[in-house]
Order: sequence, then structure tokens, then C-alpha cells
Amino acid sequence: MLKGKKVKLRGIEKEDVKLAYKYMNDPEVILNLTPSIPYPMTLDREMDWYENQKKSKDTYNFAIEAIEEGIYIGGCGINTLDLKNGVVIVGIFIGNKDYRSKGYGTEAMKLLIDFIFNQINVNKVQLVVYGFNERAIKSYKKNGFIEEGRIRQRIFRNGKYHDEIVMGILREEYEKINI
Repeated sequence: MLKGKKVKLRGIEKEDVKLAYKYMNDPEVILNLTPSIPYPMTLDREMDWYENQKKSKDTYNFAIEAIEEGIYIGGCGINTLDLKNGVVIVGIFIGNKDYRSKGYGTEAMKLLIDFIFNQINVNKVQLVVYGFNERAIKSYKKNGFIEEGRIRQRIFRNGKYHDEIVMGILREEYEKINI
């Protein structure tokens, strides 16, 4: 378990799946997470994801729990672990609306980055965010991520095309801000 002031990162439990299913059907969550058609999640699909993620050898997912209330509010983790090239691709979401824009996601990402650079021998943590997700971009920048590239008009949401932004933080950059 990884613990901060507001959140702790812990393993995902079967009891979290029903809330995850609810969170995955929040339009704001689904529109920000996947480039595919934002089709509603089913409980069976969420349960399949839970069962399959336990078998994966290069994904490591954490539940984000609000410490004070002791409730599951979202998730984060390593989506791809490329040890040959020293790159980790991460993702995060805060599903509970009451915990958005209050620093919970920023702290959860910091805990995840700390875990990665202190426990895994990699050189870079990378993620993808959509240009319309200004709240997430601001949060990532607080954790030292910089924009590395932009794929113009890559995603279609709500009748418009938006850019996909690749952001990353190198080990040396992480070490400079965490000394």
C-alpha cells in the first residue's frame, strides 16, 4: 500500500468492481479515458476486466482510496511496462465526482510516480491525455510531466476533433524535483 495525506493506493478488490462500473458509466470519465466509442460499460465487462488484470504481467493497477472516508474513489496504474526501453505508460481516473479538482488525483499520481521510480528500473513515465481535459493536464504538470508531442485532431468528442497530447517525465527530472 502507498500512502499520502489524502489518498492511499492499494490493490483493487472485488468489492470495488460495482463502484468502478458506476464510475465507468459517468460520461466525464468515459470520455476522458478511451479513444474508442464511448459506449456504456456493463457490470459483466467490468468484472471481466477485474479478472483479466490479475493475469497480466505488464499492468499494475491500484485502487485510489480517500483516507479520511475510507472509500474507493478511482483508479490508477501502469498500463504498459516496457523494461527493454525503460518506459512505463500510466493512466488515472477519479470516478467519484466529490473528489475531483481537490488534489486527490494529483496526489495519487505522485504516489504512483514515486512507486515507479523507486521500485522499477525505468527511465521514463509517459501518459496520453486529450486536449480538452484541462484539469488533468494541469494536474500532470504539477507532478513534473511535460508535453512531448501532440497528435492533432486525433479524437472525436462531442461533435469536434481534439488533439491527443503525449506527456512524460524522465527519471532525472523526477529526481530534481524530489530531492
